[in-house]
Amino acid sequence: MNFSNFLYIGQEVRLIILLVILFLYDIFSPKKWGIFFQKIAIIGFAIVTVCNFIPYYAMHGEIFGGIYMTSNLTSFVKNILNVATFLVFLQSNSWLSSKDRILKQSEFYIISLVSLFGMYLMISAGNFMVLYVGIEMASLPLACLIAFDKNKKKSAKAGVKYILISALSSSVMLFGLSFLYGTLESFYFSDIVFNVNKDPLIILGFIFFFSALAFKLSLVPFHLWTADVYEGAPTSITAYLSVVSKGAAVFTLIFVLYKVFGNIEVIWRSILSCLSVVTIIVGNLFAIHQSDIKRFFAFSSISQVGYILLGIIAGTVQGMTATIFYVVVYLFSNLAIFGIISIVEFIENGDTRIKVFNGLYKSNPLLAFVMMVAIFSLGGIPPFAGFFSKFIIFMVAVEQKQYILVFIALLNTVISIYYYLLIVKAMFLEKKEEITFKKYKINIYNWINLTICTVGIFIVGVFSAIYKYIEVLSFGIS
Repeated sequence: MNFSNFLYIGQEVRLIILLVILFLYDIFSPKKWGIFFQKIAIIGFAIVTVCNFIPYYAMHGEIFGGIYMTSNLTSFVKNILNVATFLVFLQSNSWLSSKDRILKQSEFYIISLVSLFGMYLMISAGNFMVLYVGIEMASLPLACLIAFDKNKKKSAKAGVKYILISALSSSVMLFGLSFLYGTLESFYFSDIVFNVNKDPLIILGFIFFFSALAFKLSLVPFHLWTADVYEGAPTSITAYLSVVSKGAAVFTLIFVLYKVFGNIEVIWRSILSCLSVVTIIVGNLFAIHQSDIKRFFAFSSISQVGYILLGIIAGTVQGMTATIFYVVVYLFSNLAIFGIISIVEFIENGDTRIKVFNGLYKSNPLLAFVMMVAIFSLGGIPPFAGFFSKFIIFMVAVEQKQYILVFIALLNTVISIYYYLLIVKAMFLEKKEEITFKKYKINIYNWINLTICTVGIFIVGVFSAIYKYIEVLSFGIS
């Protein structure tokens, strides 16, 4: 073994070192030191995230015989997942510090980081078996996190539902991979990329493989688990599922389509086009009828994936760039929303009905303002970042003459703005049932989270250098 290979996996090594430190601290530290675990975990992960952004530490190429690939772009998208995970850690503080926690805080952070490591493997896989191991390593810890509130039936039921869906999707993926291996005689991306053709068995294998990823992405008709799991899981875990897990699945889909299945682009573009339209429409229509805000944003996230597919369908460097940029904007917008939901839910004793947000502006104007900004960004209203991400992804689709797709997406954007404004109406115009208003106390962790998300929503869209940087990275992998 050439130990120089480990220089290429610096991001993974740093994450593992942090995991080992946290694990040993949890086991051997005196019980009274347990109160410092959260601070150590958050500060330690912040250091790891900052180090990962330093170009000096980055090395790129294929290692371990080609089963693992790393590049500037893969490093960047892992950093995106790191930022999102860090924000989830910040907004989890109040929930983890509450007195009714059965499990220890340490288990939340350790399990989350193990899941994140699996997502690293998904993104850098150069072999279908490594990709499969990464998906399993990312999914199984998530099931534990979803069922983290063992004293709540909804959380336990959501965990069971997620693990069953994960098992089903894993079985479907392995079935598809068996077709690909039987036809192409290899699992290595570099070996099979030139041999992929329109052979029926290859196409069937691809369909099964894609169907498994579609479960992770909550694409229609593979979305039926999403609303129940989002509602039952602790809100911080819902945010993790909505942003980090979904982002990893999007990045994995991009890399596999571009690296492996480029020769059958016509086929997968047709499949993605149909699913994109159906996903956007179904997500929007079901969101309108929700009374629980977590279910509301579950269907919102489903429709957002439909928009994300528009960039992938383009099949160009610009399409890849637009998709990654869209995910970055989606990250800040969605995490700001779930950060506020977690604050309100904590104060309102777990109540997540939309009517709980009635009159939020009168009692907590700053929270209402941040929520409004994040919702406007998701809806694509200028001058927020979501407008620029939607505009770019529509422009890329138009360049590829996807006029019908863009037209349908634009119509659904109007629908989405309507139901997003229902939340804004509740906060600013509706009257709260109670006569007295609760002034929510926000700790320093939540303030940092909301500040970073709000700055991101305002800056990312207008700071064109971020988009240009992603585009340069995309050229290196296309």
